[in-house]
Amino acid sequence: MWKTGKLTDKSQILAYLETDRLYAAYAIGDLEPEMFTRSAWAEAERDGRMEALALHYTGLEPPALFLMGDTDGLRAILEDVLCPERVYLTCRTEHLQMIRDFYAWDETIPMWRMVLRPASFRPVEGDCVRLTSADTGQLAELYALGGGDAFSPTQVPHGVFYGIFAGGQLVAAAGTHLVGPTYGVAAVGNVFTHPDYRGRGYGTMTTSAVLAELLRLGIRDVVLNVGQENAGAIRIYERLGFELYCPFIEGPATRREGALDVWWEE
Repeated sequence: MWKTGKLTDKSQILAYLETDRLYAAYAIGDLEPEMFTRSAWAEAERDGRMEALALHYTGLEPPALFLMGDTDGLRAILEDVLCPERVYLTCRTEHLQMIRDFYAWDETIPMWRMVLRPASFRPVEGDCVRLTSADTGQLAELYALGGGDAFSPTQVPHGVFYGIFAGGQLVAAAGTHLVGPTYGVAAVGNVFTHPDYRGRGYGTMTTSAVLAELLRLGIRDVVLNVGQENAGAIRIYERLGFELYCPFIEGPATRREGALDVWWEE
């Protein structure tokens, strides 16, 4: 028998997320104050023990829905507690069949979670510049060419971004989706190079600069997501010291007709 409900206690949430810290790294980062206010958490317990957790994060568009734990427990959460209409879903492969009872995926994207341990970092030097909020306009212009799908200007002041300029134009950038200094986690992303400047190693250089700064700040677990079919990017990240950690599935999805729009209230 499952007992479901919402969660607001950070220590209780963190204790569960730490059972698979690297898969849950993004969710752990969302415990930081500026992100926690945009987060809704739900749990499923069995015999007094939490065995499944869902996070709905509204700081992105579409909002993110992260699922972790026992498949039947997650089913109970989606039935009784938390089943938002339009989301960008992240789950493990074993959850996929169950989720299809609640959501129609636009596409399911097989991904790798990769992790960098500080001792494994192999830096690549480059003429990179730390980016600030003053550069968000140029970042948006660069990403409009086909990158930064999960970019938000609010990530810049709270994160770490580096870029390379040519003639005053930002032509390559890398950054973070989140930085959780309280919990020692960060997620690298928003890596993109202008099509006219590819093949020069700029993506590797900017990513290396971001990693060096994160490690200087004392972040002990740096993760990133990469498509399983993107062999070229995987090789680049491995050269910097990243290792494959676990496969998962992500993609945009819409709640099926008949699934309830629920958010449990006390």
